[in-house]
Amino acid sequence: MAMACSLKDELLCSICLSIYQDPVSLGCEHYFCRRCITEHWVRQEPQGARDCPECRRSFAEPTLSPSLKLANIVERYAAFPLDALLGVGRAAFPCKDHDKRELKEQLQALQDSERGHTEALHLLKRQLAETKSSAKSLRVTIGEAFERLHRLLRERQKAMLEELEADTARTLTDIEQKIQRYSQQLRKVQEGSQILQERLAEVDKHTFLAGIGSLSESKAPSAVEAGQMLAADPTASPPRLKGKIHETNLTYEDFPTSKYMGPLQYTIWKSLFQDIHPVPAALTLDPGTAHQRLILSDDCTIVAYGNLHPQPLQDSPKRFDVEVSVLGSEAFGSGVYYWEVIVSEKTQWMIGLAHEAVTRKGSIQIQPSRGFYCIVMHDGNQYSACTEPWTRLNVKSKLEKVGVFLDYDKGLLIFYNADDMSWLYTFREKFPGKLCSYFSPGQSHANGKNVQPLRINTVRI
Repeated sequence: MAMACSLKDELLCSICLSIYQDPVSLGCEHYFCRRCITEHWVRQEPQGARDCPECRRSFAEPTLSPSLKLANIVERYAAFPLDALLGVGRAAFPCKDHDKRELKEQLQALQDSERGHTEALHLLKRQLAETKSSAKSLRVTIGEAFERLHRLLRERQKAMLEELEADTARTLTDIEQKIQRYSQQLRKVQEGSQILQERLAEVDKHTFLAGIGSLSESKAPSAVEAGQMLAADPTASPPRLKGKIHETNLTYEDFPTSKYMGPLQYTIWKSLFQDIHPVPAALTLDPGTAHQRLILSDDCTIVAYGNLHPQPLQDSPKRFDVEVSVLGSEAFGSGVYYWEVIVSEKTQWMIGLAHEAVTRKGSIQIQPSRGFYCIVMHDGNQYSACTEPWTRLNVKSKLEKVGVFLDYDKGLLIFYNADDMSWLYTFREKFPGKLCSYFSPGQSHANGKNVQPLRINTVRI
């Protein structure tokens, strides 16, 4: 029974603990099932060395050699009903060495599992602490951003109310002065009218008319002066009155209500725009980096692919010669920036950032390890981040305008749907040098697809 137990132990694969299936050997002369050793290596690092689970010897490029003799032994063993015999024998006479070996293997498996769980828990606890710290920092950032807006709004409200009070005081003062002046004039007119009425009651009507006729060619005094003359000499003939007694057309400046009405919120937003940071940057393209088939607008804010022969442009190390790309004129080495690119109606494009010193000759892999941090539209309606491999983006509707946010010092590059500022993708990098904005409108097609340009959105307030 012990011999049978010992024989079977020699025919067990140390990985699956079952009878060998297609046994193979390594250079160290240990044997395993071909499938078991292959799966063992798959679980290791893809590009790492291969080791023997028994002796831990490493092989750079191991060769699995089939063992015909061992396969024959296994085949002959399987022809006899030794398993049943071993089962009865093990129940009556347990194989202590075999049990000990199984216990050691189980212990080893549990210890490996313990180490794996310990490492996983350590990682999760670290992520928990980092998440709490990030959330705390973000709460502060959000609070500061909104507090700045609240402060700006309060300041703008205070300034507008002070301006309203000044306009109100100025208008009221003007009206009160006019009221006082017109009140004085009214009293004088009333005094003159009363004097004339009293004189008319005393003087014969014919004498009054004759007196008026004798002065038809003289200059007419005012009503007040006429009243004063009659009061001084009641027998004097009343003068003839010509024209208006006083100018009564009232002219004044309207209260500026329109200044504080209309699209008030829009007016306030435009006044706040100058205090918001960062605002969309007015980027321009660098013609010296543009591929020869790219056409730039005169103000270097629009780029399109031309279906013509390459333009006769002077080649230089700065110019892309294979990739239909162009860089922005400004290089970013610190600070916070935001800009927008109009991509509507296109079926292919790529935008983002590139190291100032990226290779521009030949076919280029657009990926972070090559100095490019971009997102791409491809196949008409698919969006991806140019990672290694590409990461598919969850875009619900066709993008019309893309926002690009760079916080150089924090190593953040974030892409947004600029229409509703919904998040698209974030690169977290430690940038090794200055960065330039990157644009590729993609190639146009003879069927008219993708002929539209890329446009840098210039916000004018």
